[in-house]
Amino acid sequence: MPEPIISHVSDTARWVAVYRAWETARPDALFRDPLADRLAGDRGHAIAAATPRAAVTGWSAITRTRLIDDLVLDSIANGCDRVLNLAAGFDTRPYRLPLPRGLTWIEADLPALIDEKQRLLADQKPVCVLVREAVDLADSAARAALVARAVAGARNALVITEGLVVYLTDETVAALARDLAAEPAIRGWVLDMMSPAMRAMISDGMGGRHPARALVRFAPDAGVGFFEALGWRARDVRPILRAAVRFRRAPFWMGLLTLLPDPDPRRLGKARWSAVVRFERT
Repeated sequence: MPEPIISHVSDTARWVAVYRAWETARPDALFRDPLADRLAGDRGHAIAAATPRAAVTGWSAITRTRLIDDLVLDSIANGCDRVLNLAAGFDTRPYRLPLPRGLTWIEADLPALIDEKQRLLADQKPVCVLVREAVDLADSAARAALVARAVAGARNALVITEGLVVYLTDETVAALARDLAAEPAIRGWVLDMMSPAMRAMISDGMGGRHPARALVRFAPDAGVGFFEALGWRARDVRPILRAAVRFRRAPFWMGLLTLLPDPDPRRLGKARWSAVVRFERT
């Protein structure tokens, strides 16, 4: 290819939408997302087609989606009254999850992506109150202003950053963690993260052909401890591989890896590890 198939982090939104569409077509689907194929488009399918065989089924992204679904619904069942999805991409949870009608769900992303999503879903009605905000999350002042505006009036807000922090620098993630911790209304934060060894596998492994290899950055040695030093406590740590095996989505041979104990999420060492984590304020 004359240029990387994923040239911008926003392209990952189309890529993951392909996997949601594939999962939806299964008779034993872990979730149903009838809008996913529309959002993926031709470019999303091209990205998926360029993915190395080791990741071509999208089992990791599919498992991550289901794990976050479960944590969102659990948070709402336990009093969450506002959801802020930063770098929401082509996420469709406000359309497909059984959410309270009165819940306010705020999606934030780059203006071009927000405009495209508005156009593609113009004929669809969300199940809750949905607000979209166009913002460059790399702009620290704009990000802080958005967060304050989004959670105003909430008592128990949940932030989602699915597929975001792994593409940021350590400094940017730390700044984001501080921004969120500074808002008393934000009680929970759901994100996905990986170990340095997993980042190395993506960046250098698979023949150097992984579509996102040039974008992945954040993979702290301290794991969840990185966030615990910034005002957060890991309440739920759900390793993606272990869940994928339980859901029967991971390749069969990977089941053998779950016979080994999971690494300490605060001392990841050389483990190839990724997880969905729900943090709460300390």
